[in-house]
Amino acid sequence: MKKEEKVINYYIICNRLKNVIRKGWKVWNVQRDRVESVAEHIFGVQMLAIAMKSEYQYDIDLLKVILMLAVHELGETIIGDLTQFEIDDHEKKRIEREAVHKILMGLVDGSKIEQLFLEFDDHQTKEAMFAFQCDKLECDLQSKLYDEEKCVDLTHQEGNKVMNNSIVHRLLDEGNSWSEMWLKFGQEIYPYDENFKSVSDYAIGHKIHEKRAKKLNYIEPKKIS
Repeated sequence: MKKEEKVINYYIICNRLKNVIRKGWKVWNVQRDRVESVAEHIFGVQMLAIAMKSEYQYDIDLLKVILMLAVHELGETIIGDLTQFEIDDHEKKRIEREAVHKILMGLVDGSKIEQLFLEFDDHQTKEAMFAFQCDKLECDLQSKLYDEEKCVDLTHQEGNKVMNNSIVHRLLDEGNSWSEMWLKFGQEIYPYDENFKSVSDYAIGHKIHEKRAKKLNYIEPKKIS
């Protein structure tokens, strides 16, 4: 196979993620004209990684993290987006790793890219752990944005088996909003360090969409005379 064909093939495979809607938003019946795709999640988590590295000065290789996050959802081009509530974690890892190996085996740097994916998946190195926390927190923050847009109605969740999860059920029973539940769920089950937990706590206590909208004003481009 020619190099040009390999480049196009890999691009086309990855391009599928632009049309794979994040399963969690489907499960919770998020009502919005455009709901986040996996590709958009990848962009969001990379931008979050840049900001976390900047403000908390982690001793990590940021470029490695960005590359790791670029491919961390690669297997979903084949297996789709599967949540922790619908498949055993061990089984998901097995089929996802097989998918990633199949996708990358034709590329010259395929083994190097695959090692980045596996490093992320194992969460053992400092870069992988940082990337993993970014991955989880980004999802939590996106839930907050959707909640502030009033995209989720907790009274219309027919068939949503996630609501039967003991932690989810308890947090909602305690009177938390949908996104508060999501953020606090993340704090309970993921190994957030103090910085990630601080950002999560801030999101719980503040309207992050309004704050962003007020500070970032549209800049009128200069017209060519």
